[in-house]
Amino acid sequence: MKQPYIYVCSDAVGETAEAVAKATLRQFSSDNVKIKRYGHIRTEDEILRIVAEASLTGGFISYTLVQPELRELMREESVKQGVRAVDVMGPMMQAYVDTFNDHPRRQPGLLHSIDEEYHKRIEAIEFAVKYDDGKDVTGLMQAQVVLIGVSRTSKTPLSVFLSHKGIRAANLPLMPEVNPPEELKQGPGRLIVGLTMQPSHLLEIRTERLKALGLPSTAQYASPERIKEELDYAASVMETLSCPIIDVTNRAIEETAGIIIEWLTK
Repeated sequence: MKQPYIYVCSDAVGETAEAVAKATLRQFSSDNVKIKRYGHIRTEDEILRIVAEASLTGGFISYTLVQPELRELMREESVKQGVRAVDVMGPMMQAYVDTFNDHPRRQPGLLHSIDEEYHKRIEAIEFAVKYDDGKDVTGLMQAQVVLIGVSRTSKTPLSVFLSHKGIRAANLPLMPEVNPPEELKQGPGRLIVGLTMQPSHLLEIRTERLKALGLPSTAQYASPERIKEELDYAASVMETLSCPIIDVTNRAIEETAGIIIEWLTK
């Protein structure tokens, strides 16, 4: 049998079309379909070769081409060869033109150009790594967002996700045996967010974590009594700080981040 492919094509890097293709694949149970990416397309010959390959293997094409002549050739050649091709950016760009009476710059790779926003994201990522898990509490004073909560409430992945949005995020674990540092209580101009979780869900996560580490599931870390103690303590700290609280039970990182970003922009 032929290997089924989704061909991702772009006159830039191709990350946008690949992200859409990966999101699509996650909606299906089949894991035999592969993604093949062709980036920095500049010539008509490249388009012809890719369409011919897709026709031969029985795959389809997802493309982001801002050059109108390449986009039109992709459309025409795909129809001629009987290959389905999905224009990821074309309809959105046309909607912009029709609605706002403007014209695109037709310059590939603008999304990934090295500009002020790019450097801001890099700095934020480095910040999240440096001030993860309370390793250096001075970061609590410099952060735009400070995430607090007990262990396994998604503080680190959420910090990293926010950093990719250019937001400086630090996080601090809360434990009954350790008093919060003074740096958590000082300093204006930052958003402190408490993360909590339903005890039963946290118990499941911690139990799986112990298994992954090869430790007994009977450890105190995953006991209902310990979890209740930690959550109650964390709730008291959050109440003292008068910070907003998000219950992250069954909530995707993206959803939690969206709430925080909305609070930041108010």
